[in-house]
Amino acid sequence: MRVKRALCRLRDSTCLESPTMKTLTAMTLALLCAATAPASAADDALLQRMVLCQDSWLDWKGDEARLARYVKEVESRFSHDTRGAGFTPKAPTKAFGLPVAQLFPQSVGMALGFSVIVNADFAQARRSLEGQLGRTMKCESSDGENACEMKIGEKKTVVLMSEDNGKSRQTLLGCYYYYEK
Repeated sequence: MRVKRALCRLRDSTCLESPTMKTLTAMTLALLCAATAPASAADDALLQRMVLCQDSWLDWKGDEARLARYVKEVESRFSHDTRGAGFTPKAPTKAFGLPVAQLFPQSVGMALGFSVIVNADFAQARRSLEGQLGRTMKCESSDGENACEMKIGEKKTVVLMSEDNGKSRQTLLGCYYYYEK
């Protein structure tokens, strides 16, 4: 209503009845709402911190309250996939500017850790992840797979993996703590 009043001051008080003014007012309100709407596709801070090994459930093992908050957060925003250990987002979710397809809160393949699968090819995911790290990762290709890693600290290694077939449109990003024996 304030917008309508402010726009009407440009003319006289009958401007609210004008079809042009009604259209202009509606368009202005729509633009204002769009500009102030929350960004639903913003990067997810929790996922990014976990992938970058900045936060780690391994470090929280003795902190029941923090572990409970983590579990509650994951369960509230992701649905458990009945076919395995993965979780799928309940709403569009992004990490590193890339759409998240799946979350694995306790593993990176055969390693203990945390990982997400994003809908992006290897090169795109690598650029995004290295941009956040501020450094180039050590990468190699073998056995039909591209893989990169960067040791962040003791029991903390950032990894990036994808099939090396040139067709893969999904890439795994994660932080592994150690290999399960």
